[in-house]
Amino acid sequence: MKPDFQISACCESDKGLVRSYNEDTCLVNNEDSYFLVADGMGGAAAGETASALFRDTVVELFSITLTHSLTNDSVNELIVKCFDSAHARILSHVDQQPAHKGMGCTAELLVYQNSHIIIGHVGDSRTYRLRDSELVQLTTDHSFVQKQADLGLITKEQAQTHAMKNLILRAVGSGEKLEVDIIGSDVKQGDLFLLCTDGLSSMVTKRQLSEILSYDMVPEIKATMLIDQANYNGGKDNISVVLIEFTKS
Repeated sequence: MKPDFQISACCESDKGLVRSYNEDTCLVNNEDSYFLVADGMGGAAAGETASALFRDTVVELFSITLTHSLTNDSVNELIVKCFDSAHARILSHVDQQPAHKGMGCTAELLVYQNSHIIIGHVGDSRTYRLRDSELVQLTTDHSFVQKQADLGLITKEQAQTHAMKNLILRAVGSGEKLEVDIIGSDVKQGDLFLLCTDGLSSMVTKRQLSEILSYDMVPEIKATMLIDQANYNGGKDNISVVLIEFTKS
């Protein structure tokens, strides 16, 4: 089936200015129209392994699936299967290597199908959509401070500086059963989607994100500018960015 849109996509990852290693991973697959970022946790070897296991699981499952013939419901099922399979693989890895106990990753997996995008989301990595100069966060962080903010116990401003802002309540490879958020969106000409780890969203303000994404430049330049901005603002964590732009084919 001929795509409804021309897709221009790129990904870029950087270890930042403080960390000595990069536990993030990102991937763009234009042929099968899926895109991901994953933020590993658990230390140098374990965190990098967790995010790589998520990426490799997605690649393997998509490689044996005729994605262009899938219905939206089938895409939902495939996304959940990717997360569940990666979750099981990480738990199995920890069973075999107990020293890696506590490893896991947050992840975003976006799939384009039938003029829609479908997102699988776990953790505090994020997906944003820029449409008509308005930047909207499509995902909700699975974090302690986000839950406190949702309950009205703290303000958004307090959440940004909260001492427990890095406490994640949901991650791939953590707990017995994984719950995956599935989020859908239509796609319009000119839409730009950003997938990122918290090394970007925690260091770059929403206003700065919107300004950079609104520039009339190719996604590759915008991705580099986003990472440069995160590093300019402190670069306290690994930074990974995926940009997907939709124009008329």
